[in-house]
Amino acid sequence: MGSDEAYNLVFKVVLIGESGVGKSNLLARFTKNEFNHDSRTTIGVEFSSRTVHLGGFAIKAQIWDTAGLERYRAITSAYYRGAVGALLVYDITKHLTYESAERWLKELYEHADPKIVVMLVGNKTDLESERSVPTEEARDFAEKNGLLFLETSALESTNVEAAFNNVLTEIRKKCGNKPMNQGSIGAVSFNNSGADNTEERKPCCRNI
Repeated sequence: MGSDEAYNLVFKVVLIGESGVGKSNLLARFTKNEFNHDSRTTIGVEFSSRTVHLGGFAIKAQIWDTAGLERYRAITSAYYRGAVGALLVYDITKHLTYESAERWLKELYEHADPKIVVMLVGNKTDLESERSVPTEEARDFAEKNGLLFLETSALESTNVEAAFNNVLTEIRKKCGNKPMNQGSIGAVSFNNSGADNTEERKPCCRNI
């Protein structure tokens, strides 16, 4: 494949969840292996990329992050457009951030592709002594809603790689094994809009 920057597929993955749950630090840990103890609230939208190798493909994961605060949420539909994966993040020490997961899911499904791969992520496992969301409760919620589930610590770098890689692997599976030219770059989309839904006409991984 050559350099790390050579890739075949682009997967857009969005981070959603309340403000302060650690979305930006999960992003920084996965894409730059950094953690910022006094990270400010994200204003608007930020994204960062990292190329990973899965099943013989070089995949450029383009991870988008936005504020969980209502006042920055005018950009919603553009934020979700083209996303094939989402991490719905809550803070295991703040039950309210977990309770809002249902509302976030509803918004996600209103704006994103219905086939989007979603993982529920309980962040901040380094604060185990302050836990207020039992693992089993969150796992049950994820199972009922057909979501992947993991608990992470962006601070200690626990399960961060696994969370993103599991989502990327699932997206890859949903694409099926359509042949792709080594040289071409495709932005992955599950979009089958339009009357003609034939696989040939609307491949999951379209070239751009």
